[in-house]
Amino acid sequence: MLSAEQKAIITATVPILEQGGEALTRHFYLTLFRDFPQVKPLFNQANQQDGNQQRALANAVLMYARNIERLEQLGPLVSTIVNKHVSLQIQREHYPLVGASLLKAIREVLGAEVATDAVIDAWAAAYGQLAAILADAEQSVYDENARAPGGWTGAREFKVVSKEAESDEITSFVLRPADGGAVVAHKPGQYIGIAVTINGEEARRQYSLSAAGNGATYRISVKREAGGVVSNFLHDQVSVGDSVQLFPPSGDFVLKDGDKPLVLISGGVGITPTLAMLTTALSTGRDVHFIHAARHAGVHAFRDQVDALAQEHPQLRRFYCYESASDAGPQPHATGYLNRQQLAEWLPATRDVDAYFLGPTPFMKAVKSHLLELGVPAAQTHYEFFGPAEALA
Repeated sequence: MLSAEQKAIITATVPILEQGGEALTRHFYLTLFRDFPQVKPLFNQANQQDGNQQRALANAVLMYARNIERLEQLGPLVSTIVNKHVSLQIQREHYPLVGASLLKAIREVLGAEVATDAVIDAWAAAYGQLAAILADAEQSVYDENARAPGGWTGAREFKVVSKEAESDEITSFVLRPADGGAVVAHKPGQYIGIAVTINGEEARRQYSLSAAGNGATYRISVKREAGGVVSNFLHDQVSVGDSVQLFPPSGDFVLKDGDKPLVLISGGVGITPTLAMLTTALSTGRDVHFIHAARHAGVHAFRDQVDALAQEHPQLRRFYCYESASDAGPQPHATGYLNRQQLAEWLPATRDVDAYFLGPTPFMKAVKSHLLELGVPAAQTHYEFFGPAEALA
């Protein structure tokens, strides 16, 4: 339990974090990977190179410091972190390693004049408090996953039973347990953790589940990323019959029950979790407006599947926007970037809708702004990030 003095010290460090949080977290990661290389497989190194991981951690640390007197305000952030950690199988024993690296980074970046013994002691207590909150919450999820029908703990071997190109960039993999058992039914919108060994080194990633749960298999649909170690390995090296290790489904960006019109908006590979949401919602008879943006027809995955669903379900209306279109091939409903005017035309007449959106960060910032300007209540808009979370200011 933090003392009043320690809470005051943490609050006093907020201006420092606002000014230099990224430099601190950058040094933290360098320290962590140097001192404890065993944790490196838990992190996507591409997010280290482009700074996304450092910015996300700096934002999380800053929010924690700002709310040290009212931790209940951290609810959504804690839930997001817990789900990400569970999908990668972060364990309680990892937290002391992270804590030691964080305190060392604070001391080395801020210097002895700022990072006094009192400051270090306060942050040690604060980190211990946060670590306990996260580790306890994660253990509850691990226990729940183990108890669920078809659930399991740790890594479980799955076989690739199908591999299918969905576009020029996206390939789907259908995965079945090697033990022949059932799998836990995931919620539409969740993702799954995967572990593979590449050149003798383990790497872990998270991929959205792109099909509704069936109790027997999972489907992930992976975009080939330029320089992406795992995505390129899956595309080029993993074939039908090969094995991968999976961790139980996780994530709280899930379709909630409701009877309001449902609006699903995706950009690029952001379409993957919305597919499970779409098929689940249609099975209930719910009205759905499905809006997808892609660069061009060649990278538009699952168009045939969505078009077929529209033929079967008259309550589904779908709209496609391409940055550019050619005379040949499938045509979009609009060209250019998805803008406010286009959304206004494609949304239901009522603004009392549930809207879910996912895609590249600039796309999500624009969609969030457009939806609010068009009158969709903020509490009825939902989104999630691939990779480290960022602010959608």
